[in-house]
Amino acid sequence: MLVGHFIALFGALATSCNASANSLGAAAGPLTVNHEVARIAKPLRLIADIPLPGDAKRFDYQSFDPGTGRLYISHMYGNRLDVFDTRAQKLIASKEGFPGATGVLSVPQQHKVYVSVTARHEVAVVDDRTLAIVARIAGAKFPDGIAYAATEQKVFVSDESGGIDLVIDARTNARVGIIPLGGEAGNTHYDAPSDCIVVAVQTKNEMVAIDPVTDRIVQRYAVPCDHPHGFLIDEAHRLAFVTCEGDSRLLILNLRAMKTIASVKIPAEPDVLAFDGRLQRLYIGCESGAVAIFEERDGSLTSLGVYRAPHAHTVAVDPASHKVYLPLQDVGGKPVLRILSPSLE
Repeated sequence: MLVGHFIALFGALATSCNASANSLGAAAGPLTVNHEVARIAKPLRLIADIPLPGDAKRFDYQSFDPGTGRLYISHMYGNRLDVFDTRAQKLIASKEGFPGATGVLSVPQQHKVYVSVTARHEVAVVDDRTLAIVARIAGAKFPDGIAYAATEQKVFVSDESGGIDLVIDARTNARVGIIPLGGEAGNTHYDAPSDCIVVAVQTKNEMVAIDPVTDRIVQRYAVPCDHPHGFLIDEAHRLAFVTCEGDSRLLILNLRAMKTIASVKIPAEPDVLAFDGRLQRLYIGCESGAVAIFEERDGSLTSLGVYRAPHAHTVAVDPASHKVYLPLQDVGGKPVLRILSPSLE
């Protein structure tokens, strides 16, 4: 049944999507799941805790710019955007004026950083050269995840409680569309090989595919878990990893074969994912206080264990240095950016 949903989803996409009834984008080999835990005593090693300004309150998404080495961090209830230089290993800015900041996305092609500002029901556009806000786009009740379709030069923003995806023209900063989803929106991602926007509709246990040319949903499909919110697409291997908040599961989808490979139990309250493509490591931040770590190798996905840290619900990785970044809201009463190195045993 689920295979049929995938075929319906990607076989009916508009001409902007490189998909057929048998594959989504380029083909890839099959993947299996190894439920055994590899013998790595400490999958992550502490490098440093960097003090961050603001209140000891929740962080949300992060976005890494590999060209500059900058890491943009939404300090959600600290009401600010932190900018960390991963090459110099220092905080270079902490910009106030982002109350309830959730989603953040660096788009170097446009020299812009997009920030979902929930308390103002808007998306703020930041110039990445000056770090000044250059535009504010209204129209979302609770803006959250953000994706950029490069070919169409459009930005798509999940409106979680509004049940829509907001569409922004990246060239003009104008709102150009509203896409009703029929339920609460989880994260939104762009899949470059297929040129499709994919959105989790968490209250319907669905994923939807959007044509970024027409700004229309082309198909829906059910996923076998409760409340899918966060997800990540491994484009090279044609895989999607979906975190399900309601039943604390990681759903692994093989996009080549159009089927679910496995549903794996993970720590409670999973949300943000990060993937190191060179090391083939998947990190899942869980607000219950854990980062679940998996390795993709030789056609299998193996658990490397769990790293424990308080409120570790957002995670980012530098694919060049392999360093892992965890903004933690309260370490000794203060927020810190925890920097870790993966064990390579």
